[in-house]
Amino acid sequence: MQLKVRHTTRYRYDVPLANAMQQLRLTPEDGPSQKVVEWEIDAPGIARATTYKDAFGNRVHMVSRSEPVEDVEITATGIVDTVNTDGVLGHEPDAVVPPRLYTRVTPLTQSNQAIRRLATHAETHDRISGFHALMHAIREKVDYKIGVTETHAPAASALAAGEGVCQDHAHIFIAATRSIGVPARYVSGYLLLEDEQASEAHHAWAEVLIEGLGWTAFDVSNAICPTDRYVRLTTGLDSRSAAPIRGIRFGGLEENLQVEVDVSQAAFQQQQ
Repeated sequence: MQLKVRHTTRYRYDVPLANAMQQLRLTPEDGPSQKVVEWEIDAPGIARATTYKDAFGNRVHMVSRSEPVEDVEITATGIVDTVNTDGVLGHEPDAVVPPRLYTRVTPLTQSNQAIRRLATHAETHDRISGFHALMHAIREKVDYKIGVTETHAPAASALAAGEGVCQDHAHIFIAATRSIGVPARYVSGYLLLEDEQASEAHHAWAEVLIEGLGWTAFDVSNAICPTDRYVRLTTGLDSRSAAPIRGIRFGGLEENLQVEVDVSQAAFQQQQ
């Protein structure tokens, strides 16, 4: 399937910014489940951006601006050819990051007794079935609801609240998986919804390293393993390290942020 993505982020400030630097992780990479056909980023300073790959293999554009601005708009658009691998990405012989790094606990993926109890679902001889059971157990415990948790809420607090969004589900899954010593990583990306409606923000899920199978993805929010309706954008230890946009600014006391994501099938493919 070929998916067309448009991801727009708008910032508005009450007082003009004096200076700002931003890391844009807005370029997907080719992999077992996808191939980038075309991709472009439109952002202030992108023409003179420094480009590099971070510690997790994400392509980063470092942009900066020194002129006073009150409004900033960043847009990533492109087409990605996706393949349904039922969530299985396999092993990465040339991986930038050693798998053991993904057992590292972060403040957002710290486990507690409740999370460790959930993790027992995955402690089975058949790890594939175990992680499916873990995914469903988390989904039953935490309803999907927008606006009930903070942007970067810890896994334990999201589980205690019993409500959250995709990043909360991913953090709980990752915390449970790491609590039993299995590598797990956070993934930020895009999802083609059934009715192809515009999304308020990008999507998030988790990937776990299963012995004999390799990296395998689980989308707790939708209780499935990602299909060809998904586009992987970034990976990291949690939502902070995998954030599509991060930066620092000077000036602008109040920041108003608006994110719009539109994912659809490429027009020429729909006509076939």
